[in-house]
This record gives sequence, structure tokens and C-alpha cells, in this order.
Amino acid sequence: MKATLLFLTAATAIAFGGPLKPVKPKSPKPRPAVSALAPDPDNGGLSLTSGFRAMVFADSLGKARHIAVDPTSGTVFVKLDRLKNGKGIVELRDNNGDGRADQTTMFGNYPGTGAGIYNGYLYASADTAVYRYKLTNGKVLETTRPEPIVVGLTLQRQHASKSFALSPDGKLYVNFGAPSNACQEKDRQRGSKGMDPCPILENYAGIWVFDANKLNQKQSDGKRYATGIRNAVALDWNTANNTLYALQHGRDNLNNWGGVFTDSLSAELPSEEFLMVKNGSDFGWPYCYNDHYQNKKFLAPEYGGDGKIIDRCAGKEKPIMAFPGHWAPNDLLFYTGNQFPARYKNGAFVCFHGSWNRAPLQQGGYFVAFIPFGKDGRPSGKYEVFAENFAGVAELGKPGTMANAGKLDLASPGDAKHRPMGLAQGPDGSLYITDSVRGTVWRVMYAKK
Repeated sequence: MKATLLFLTAATAIAFGGPLKPVKPKSPKPRPAVSALAPDPDNGGLSLTSGFRAMVFADSLGKARHIAVDPTSGTVFVKLDRLKNGKGIVELRDNNGDGRADQTTMFGNYPGTGAGIYNGYLYASADTAVYRYKLTNGKVLETTRPEPIVVGLTLQRQHASKSFALSPDGKLYVNFGAPSNACQEKDRQRGSKGMDPCPILENYAGIWVFDANKLNQKQSDGKRYATGIRNAVALDWNTANNTLYALQHGRDNLNNWGGVFTDSLSAELPSEEFLMVKNGSDFGWPYCYNDHYQNKKFLAPEYGGDGKIIDRCAGKEKPIMAFPGHWAPNDLLFYTGNQFPARYKNGAFVCFHGSWNRAPLQQGGYFVAFIPFGKDGRPSGKYEVFAENFAGVAELGKPGTMANAGKLDLASPGDAKHRPMGLAQGPDGSLYITDSVRGTVWRVMYAKK
């Protein structure tokens, strides 16, 4: 993570990086039908739900995070968490129509997480700012200057990534993760009590909303839209019911408090929460944690909880779905395409980046899930394993089953060949998935029979 801040005075001068040369834009070529594309014989190493195939669209990009695809040209943009050759954004184009990237352009000299397309602009975030770039024929020209949308944000020690979602009415929703595990007086220390009230909630642990078309906004120019969210790396706007959704990373170290909070319990709890986010929502962090076994929120031990006391958590909003602890949901996509079967329409895909702290149990996550949704904007069924085998190690038990989903014979994230990170939908309805280890990008398609 960078140890310096990005200041507004340097934003328009350095955020693009590199020499500027005029380039004559080229019109995008017509794309072939999905049925004409040849997936990889081994699906790029992935195990997929029956009926789907995959190909490696690009590889070895670096520490890839979120991804965006221009809905007209199909140009793919990948945000990098670490600079590669001094650049932090990768533009990928398929010029010969074989379904794979054959032209790579890099720009932007800042690392970060977020990527999104809105109203003819590419939006991309650093840990301290959000920028946008005007698209010309679906690409960012060398002469295109970045426009600072949100600037001057404080560089955080942890949970710094400014992931975001864009709504059709021009709102930019930005995650401000908590620079803390549980708002303790001494962070992550055994026996250290929680600060009450938690001062972190004033500027962090929530989602702020900004005007996506206004330049040079500071955090004070935005509005706190929701609070009590420790860190929501995964956000998306659901156009089916015009609502924001997010997935929260639950806190760590319940086992620091002993008693009922055993190592095994701390490996499974608290839940990773799927949230329907409304204006004014409060999901309870740091005072509360979610227990998906009991479908309740309980008072955190830092505030006097013993695994049974609900207390102030009775009024906090619950998740619409909950997953085992530490799976690290890092991206969310509501599918609106027509390529996949009808049951996928308006359903949610979730990337589980994978755990590091589930001992003494197996590590978990490292797969992409699909969740069917009903007309009420809530899940209409259980989550399903859609794509797995990213880590390149054996799943325990029978792969592809919810009972064994994400349970891997894996010592640590460093042993994983790939970790699924970002999701995007192509103009033809293909699903793109990024990997944060090698920087692989897969294109998943439905194999029509």
C-alpha cells in the first residue's frame, strides 16, 4: 500500500502518467457471436456449472482487482492494486474477434481497486480518490486527462480500498472501510474494550454517496448513505429494483475473548453479510456481529457480549443472506444479460476472494457463487457454486456442492494459484472474472446446445 497521499494539486497532472500523443480513434469492429468463439479445452483451469465454458481472455496483468467493460465496444478495463510498469489501469481490446485480448494499453499512475462505466466515462479509484476518464469509441485516448471526482481522502492503515457502485441516476456510492477491526481502544489486542461510542463511525465504516458528474468533491461534500459496515469491497446497483447492495467483510479475532469464543467458532463467525442498503441503514458494526447459525445479531465481546446477549443489536438491520466467516466477498454483479439461461436474469454473482484466518478449520472461499433473486429484491434460493478451482488445490469432499464450497486443502492465500476478485458483464452477456494473483481474466460463456 502506498505510504503517501494523492493530492488534488497533482491529480490532473500525474494521475494519467506517461507522454501524451494524439491518436486517431478507430471504430470498433463488429463482434462475432458467442457460438463462434472457441473456449479453452480445460475452461482455463476452471470448474464451471454444467452448460458453461470459459476461455482466458488475458493473463499476467499483475495484481488485478475490479473490472469494467464498455457496454458498446466491449473494451475491458482492469484496475491494479499494485503498479505494473508504473501504471495502474489496463485497457484490453479484442481487435481480431477471437474472444481474447490482443491489444493492451496501460495508463494511470496510481494503484487502487474500483472500476466502473457510467455515461460514457470510465471511473477508477485510488485509496484516496476517485477519477473518471472520457471514453472515445470505447477507449481512453492518450490525450485523455483524468477528471478528479472525489479527492483528498485520508490514506488508511487498513481497509483503505475505495470500491464503488454507480447508479443510473448519476450517483456514486463509495465504500469507506473502517481502519480498525472492532473499534477497540487498542486494535486487535486481547482484552482491549471497544470505544463507546465508536468515533470511527463519524467518517468511516459506511457508504457515502456523491454526485458522479461533479468534480473535486471532498468527503464532506458527500452524504453518509449507510453506516455500521466494517468494510464493503463488493458493491453493485440492482437495476431490477433500483437499490444498492453490498457484501460486508466480517470482523476478526472473536477468539481473543475466550470462553464460548473458541478458535473453531471464530473461524466460522461472524458471517460475511449480503446487505440490501437503503438510505439511513445501520448494520451494527462495531457493536454487533452476525451469527448465520442462529440468524441473529449479537453484542460483540468488546462491548460486553457473551455469544448470547443481543442488547442494542436488536434494532440493527440484518443481512438478506449470510455466508461463513472470512470468505472475503470482494465483488458483486447483478446479471442483466440475455446470453445465460433465464433463471440467471437479475440474479447475483459474488466473488469470494478467500480466507487467511480460519484455523484450525480449512481455509474457505476462492470461488464464484450465484444467488437467484426474486421480484422482491431478495434471494429466492440458496447460493450455488458457479465457478471454482481458482486456487488450484484440491477441494475437500465433492467439489461443486454447497456442503464443501470453498473448503480447501490450502495452508494460506500464498499457496493459491489464483484468487477470484472482480466481476463484469460484457455486451454479449459474457461474464468476466479477474484474478488478483497472476492477473488472469476469464471470459465465461453459456454453451448453447
